[in-house]
Amino acid sequence: MTKPILPALAAALALAGAASAAPPESPQGEAPYPSTYRPAAAPAVLIRNATVLTGTGERLDHADLLLRDGKVAAVGRGLDAGDATVVDASGRWVTPGLIDAHSHLGVYPSPGMEAHSDGNEMVEPVTPHAWAEHAVWPQDPGFQAAREGGITTLQVLPGSGNLVGGRGVTLKNVPATTAQGMKFPGAPHGIKMACGENPKRVYGSQRRAPMTRMGNMAGYRQAFADAVDYRHQWATWRKARQAWEDKNKREREPEPPKPPRRDIGLETLAGVLDGEILVHIHCYRADEMAQMIDLADEFGFRIAAFHHGVEAYKLADTLAERGICGALWADWWGFKMEAYDGIQENLALVDRPENGCAITHSDSSEGIQRLNQETAKAMARGRRAGLDIPPERAIRWLTINPARSLGIDGATGSLEPGKMADVVVWSGNPFSVYAHADLVYVDGVPVVDRAHPKARPDSDFLLGQDGSGNGEWGMGMGQATAGREVTP
Repeated sequence: MTKPILPALAAALALAGAASAAPPESPQGEAPYPSTYRPAAAPAVLIRNATVLTGTGERLDHADLLLRDGKVAAVGRGLDAGDATVVDASGRWVTPGLIDAHSHLGVYPSPGMEAHSDGNEMVEPVTPHAWAEHAVWPQDPGFQAAREGGITTLQVLPGSGNLVGGRGVTLKNVPATTAQGMKFPGAPHGIKMACGENPKRVYGSQRRAPMTRMGNMAGYRQAFADAVDYRHQWATWRKARQAWEDKNKREREPEPPKPPRRDIGLETLAGVLDGEILVHIHCYRADEMAQMIDLADEFGFRIAAFHHGVEAYKLADTLAERGICGALWADWWGFKMEAYDGIQENLALVDRPENGCAITHSDSSEGIQRLNQETAKAMARGRRAGLDIPPERAIRWLTINPARSLGIDGATGSLEPGKMADVVVWSGNPFSVYAHADLVYVDGVPVVDRAHPKARPDSDFLLGQDGSGNGEWGMGMGQATAGREVTP
């Protein structure tokens, strides 16, 4: 996989604005619903004498981390504090902020009511016109609980009821009034697809296509064939429009050629074909993952990650060779037939030394609060199988690897100078069940401080629910959403 680089992303997104997001006949400009997130002013901070896992595969003992102007300024030993506030982190560990590549916070918020169920547009099997960001409720208390677990960035996806569920959105995990106020600046859109049991169960129960895996594959192929045709129509029109403009400079032409009818769903699929929208596929079985790779080859797009993938271990070498990430659970298995052949060594086996891209994801409002512990379980199972994965490598499953799958690894996911100061200070080894996120910074701004809990919660919904503001109300709220439809 060619790793997306954020500085080059602005130009790509400007093109995407013309080709997919903005009306194609409009001048190039910003995509609609742009991010309005702006980091708050951040004081300089020196985190002193910690065990630092940089996210690059490096571990530094008794090291310092300097944050300045919302960025990582330096990491090393014996750094000069200058005018920075010093945080004594002796005995504590420091990591990049954690990133969850698969969440439904905001589109299936707490409390889990039908009025809040906004993640699955299950009216037809292909709904690329639906965007998750248009359903995100920023007041979901789950965002606050996730911050307290060290989550600084997350991708919110539509559910898995459809073959193509729609666009996902990458969010900074900050308190905000609007979804646009949380949107990660410059992050490309993702698209959620789903293979296997879910779409055929949803539509087969209605005696509609798809009701078999044959129907699933036929549905994907027709959708992308339509997108190829749509893209060709626009390319033909742009060529004709250019010819008209050139001729009009020499002699007056009465009417320009009329553009094709705009279709926002096919725009999304065309964006996939053009490489502007990253593909995330809910897929469990190895044979279906192989077929989805063949589908990508047929239509010329790349897959960023397979999600859930309980049989990803069977294709670990292929995934590494193709640069496809595996966003996986530590130990979920057996809850339906396509999950039957899962093993708890899955993450460790997908983490191939050469270009392996293993990711611990949640798909859960509870699991997102303890992704560090989920990773620790997978590390332990790997160790029993002879795969001893040290903390400095395993932290990549929660930081730089999900950033890579989301196309934001040039901006976050590791503690390198110039990157966003998204940082967690842990009370101890983050892969210990006893570790807490003592301090969480987003762009250098503290959003969690266990030593000084807020007088009020970040979510307005919690006002009057629990005046402590310490997140205790949120720790069990995932139970309220456990019955949401067609997830996982």
